[in-house]
Amino acid sequence: MGVKQKSKSLSARADQLADSFFQLNVLNGKEMTDKKFDSFAQKIKDLGHQTLTPLPLQIFQINIGKLCNQTCAHCHVDAGPDKKEENMSRENLEKCLEIILKYKIPTVDITGGAPEMNAHFKWFVEQCAQHGVQVIDRCNLTIIMANKKYHDLPEFFKKNNVQVVSSLPYFTKSRTDNQRGDGVFEDSIAALKKLNEVGYGKEGTGLILDLVYNPSGAFLPSSQEQLQSEFKRQLKTRYDIDFNNLYAITNLPISRFLDYLLQSGNYESYMQSLVDAYNPMTVDGLMCRNTLSVSWDGYVYDCDFNQMLDLKVASPHNHIDNFDFDALAKRSIVLNQHCYGCTAGAGSSCGGEIT
Repeated sequence: MGVKQKSKSLSARADQLADSFFQLNVLNGKEMTDKKFDSFAQKIKDLGHQTLTPLPLQIFQINIGKLCNQTCAHCHVDAGPDKKEENMSRENLEKCLEIILKYKIPTVDITGGAPEMNAHFKWFVEQCAQHGVQVIDRCNLTIIMANKKYHDLPEFFKKNNVQVVSSLPYFTKSRTDNQRGDGVFEDSIAALKKLNEVGYGKEGTGLILDLVYNPSGAFLPSSQEQLQSEFKRQLKTRYDIDFNNLYAITNLPISRFLDYLLQSGNYESYMQSLVDAYNPMTVDGLMCRNTLSVSWDGYVYDCDFNQMLDLKVASPHNHIDNFDFDALAKRSIVLNQHCYGCTAGAGSSCGGEIT
């Protein structure tokens, strides 16, 4: 694949690092590729696989748009309030629904941006729920408090049995606001309380409320089990908040987080930490193997991270307009150096640790 340089400022920083440390390139202005570290694709071959291939499709993940009420420092989607044009149309959502129902895909995972800001979000959720499809909504929590028109989201989620997955960097104000912006922590706590009030996170209700933890710096997350135990204890003691599971997700060296690594001079050491922590036992459970990711404009990717790097599936059927279930099931998954992030330690996926 040819190297494209879409970000001059980022490329300039990359060139400075290359002169000082190693041969280095920028992929689409959002990911580093270099000759210092072993090829991730070679790691897969070392396991006896010529390529990485899909397992049966379980999850249809849709990035419904990049419009968001927040601008988080670690966001690999590069979402924000200015992304008003990059949102999925009703026509494309109808095509997605047709695919989900035709091929009986059991779960749809809706992400963004703040997916709830898409004008067709509620319609799409209702359609999926009516047809027995499990809906996951990746909610940033603050959207519930952002405007009166979103205040009914907890009841809407409950009515449609939506599984809510929400990012909460930490159980303290300082660390949360430092990563996601001033006032985010207080709004997040208020939103969690509203979700608890309608039964989310409460034992016996069947309403699932999961939290997501991303490290705030250039380091890997701690044990997911330990983090979950501490989050549960702290949130219950401090705010009387309950939730079901906590997912610890590794920050991948792409997009805004890559920019941070370059500016802080941590790129090489962080990348080395991912390579050193490579765990072949995670490969069978990688989310790219049972998931397809669809962008707001209808293109198909192996995962959300590949989507943000514009690394489309290795198939001529790379858009929902010419979706071919059988052909995509036979594809080879597109790999690059950022894949080390999903295979480091206990592994990382949209559902947290893998092993």
